[in-house]
Amino acid sequence: MAKAMCSLGACLAVMLVVLAAAVAGVGCSIVSYDGRSLILDGERRIVISGSIHYPRSTPEMWPDLIKKAKEGGLNAIETYVFWNGHEPRRREFNFEGNYDVVRFFKEIQNAGMYAILRIGPYICGEWNYGGLPVWLRDIPGIKFRLHNKPFENGMEAFTTLIVKKMKDANMFAGQGGPIILAQIENEYGYTMLQPENIQSAHEYIHWCADMANKQNVGVPWIMCQQDNDVPPNVVNTCNGFYCHEWFSNRTSIPKMWTENWTGWYRDWDQPEFRRPTEDIAFAVAMFFQMRGSLQNYYMYHGGTNFGRTAGGPYITTSYDYDAPLDEYGNLRQPKYGHLKELHSVLMSMEKILLHGDYIDTNYGDNVTVTKYTLNATSACFINNRFDDRDVNVTLDGTTHFLPAWSVSILPNCKTVAFNSAKIKTQTTVMVNKTSMVEQQTEHFKWSWMPENLRPFMTDEKGNFRKNELLEQIVTTTDQSDYLWYRTSLEHKGEGSYVLYVNTTGHELYAFVNGKLVGQQYSPNENFTFQLKSPVKLHDGKNYISLLSGTVGLRNYGGSFELLPAGIVGGPVKLIDSSGSAIDLSNNSWSYKAGLAGEYRKIYLDKPGNKWRSHNSTIPINRPFTWYKTTFQAPAGEDSVVVDLHGLNKGVAWVNGNSLGRYWPSYVAADMPGCHHCDYRGVFKAEVEAQKCLTGCGEPSQQLYHVPRSFLNKGEPNTLILFEEAGGDPSEVAVRTVVEGSVCASAEVGDTVTLSCGAHGRTISSVDVASFGVARGRCGSYDGGCESKVAYDAFAAACVGKESCTVLVTDAFANAGCVSGVLTVQATC
Repeated sequence: MAKAMCSLGACLAVMLVVLAAAVAGVGCSIVSYDGRSLILDGERRIVISGSIHYPRSTPEMWPDLIKKAKEGGLNAIETYVFWNGHEPRRREFNFEGNYDVVRFFKEIQNAGMYAILRIGPYICGEWNYGGLPVWLRDIPGIKFRLHNKPFENGMEAFTTLIVKKMKDANMFAGQGGPIILAQIENEYGYTMLQPENIQSAHEYIHWCADMANKQNVGVPWIMCQQDNDVPPNVVNTCNGFYCHEWFSNRTSIPKMWTENWTGWYRDWDQPEFRRPTEDIAFAVAMFFQMRGSLQNYYMYHGGTNFGRTAGGPYITTSYDYDAPLDEYGNLRQPKYGHLKELHSVLMSMEKILLHGDYIDTNYGDNVTVTKYTLNATSACFINNRFDDRDVNVTLDGTTHFLPAWSVSILPNCKTVAFNSAKIKTQTTVMVNKTSMVEQQTEHFKWSWMPENLRPFMTDEKGNFRKNELLEQIVTTTDQSDYLWYRTSLEHKGEGSYVLYVNTTGHELYAFVNGKLVGQQYSPNENFTFQLKSPVKLHDGKNYISLLSGTVGLRNYGGSFELLPAGIVGGPVKLIDSSGSAIDLSNNSWSYKAGLAGEYRKIYLDKPGNKWRSHNSTIPINRPFTWYKTTFQAPAGEDSVVVDLHGLNKGVAWVNGNSLGRYWPSYVAADMPGCHHCDYRGVFKAEVEAQKCLTGCGEPSQQLYHVPRSFLNKGEPNTLILFEEAGGDPSEVAVRTVVEGSVCASAEVGDTVTLSCGAHGRTISSVDVASFGVARGRCGSYDGGCESKVAYDAFAAACVGKESCTVLVTDAFANAGCVSGVLTVQATC
């Protein structure tokens, strides 16, 4: 057994803190572990956790998100720590607003939940540059995530800073706080696979473990996806869609799953990856059947990549992740409710799962029964791993039916309390509400302002000059998406050429003598492309201005920081009709990061900005244009979004708060998995995805979250857009996201609960009450064997109510109805 404990003196010092927190269930804890589980204050505990990233929401959202997580059956919250958010410039720190990490952990403590602190400080997380500050690249001799003093010194300084802040706030368990685990590094095993780095990686990962343990935080340190070369003073854990087959290579280590991927992130060119509820429940049940004790959903709430925080490249602003709480914090049903039922059953079995003896019995291929026994009690799991057939399993004289790819849990080995494939909680279809605010958008009064490009149309007044084409990330230190490369040349007479630019992207705009002559962006995954634009030069001095743009920096992969962006090395050429070229690559190039509007902070709408409006008409499809309008905040507490249909690519702000990058003109690809979804079988994402994709052939992201805390009540709110590529704001709308249809399926003896959420909305009608619905999905069910008795019962119990519960009885079934499953659909 390994132990990490607070001293007696420390416990006495925080006695008052412990007493104050006792109601919430948080106290001075001795955190240890053995081969079965974490041990908290001497008791083995099941930990069911969920990831909520504090910068991807707002402080005003945190209490509600954490409350919903607890109500969903979680007892812990996990988060990364975001180094480049906290130290965007060297020794300039930010712990304000949604980067107030101590406040976030206090909210977890106030809710009576445990916490898992993942310092990293490399985090991946689809976050810009994996959370590492770009300014690290300026430090001589540095190599990211390998054994070298420059990187290790910086990493240790930031880790120590975060630990000190947590200690000062009494956030570790031994101080009476919620933190029971801390993580150092992140998914390092893949980096170690590079042959040229094996020795350096070995020395680095052991240094990480030693450095972390010297922090004396009083709780165990973990490393995820570190199955090889595991330092002896850390606990290694599993990440993935499934971890039931994973076991630590040390017998004294509990089986812990730090990232159970509830869905997947989205790129601008991809559809949404929707992990079926039945599959994730299957994975969790399998994990606990096979001796798991700590499981964390990544993500439980995904949130939003505000500002320029999205990584990638080409990761969308939405980080919804198909999580149990959607991007805006609404319950995603049935995922939230079905997992809540699973958590309740698992927690009821905590003692027998962590203390009982167990035996696995195979019933042929792909069917396993696990029986736990403790004293005179027993608990059982039955799994069916076939993805193409249902099975019947007889256990102690009773036959149990298991659908394909499912797990049944029997807390007494007699009665099934939960089956992963049988969803009894409601399905909710969220819709964009048509409201007075949306109708008023037809009358939005827009004003506009051109981005001032004039200073950049010559090669004068740059920050510096170089006779080479530089790499963009290092040159800008990522303080802007944009970098100007500008040069000039003398030309005798007029001439026609093709401007050829080889770039590592991600996008490029080319100007010659002040005129836009070409624009292009790279396809996803291949960020090297060539712009070829016809140009005309005049007699005398000619100016060439190239604006290179990035769309999020890479966040993953071995030596990812060395992958270039921008027009580094070129070449840049002018090619005439005969094929002869003027190579400009080694010209004198003038450099300037950012746009004039960024320096002026137009998005803050300061006095003195000269907005234009000519009889309420504005230019459209005009690149490099700022637009402004005002709107009233929608009444109530429903989630607010801005619909940017009609725009091309740019950035949006509300009252000076960045909503992130927008790119609704980028249409999601039509992939093989777009047209069907069967929960049965292994779920995969990215290029391997073969099922359960939505939004194919549609804008990758059209709706952008406006947190309520960004809005002013009772006074105008300012929406400012920077349209980089040329779009039409006339169709922009402010909307709310609300419950539309709610549906449920149940058998005789089940109770059905329907709810329209927590904001006072009521059920307006019951639309379907049928056995054996023929076709459609929730919101558009059609056909089936209608039951008037069931319809009348639900109408009487539900219409006009925020929620209702109805017991399904034999009386609901009509003679001749083949199916024994009742489907109900209602409208909120």
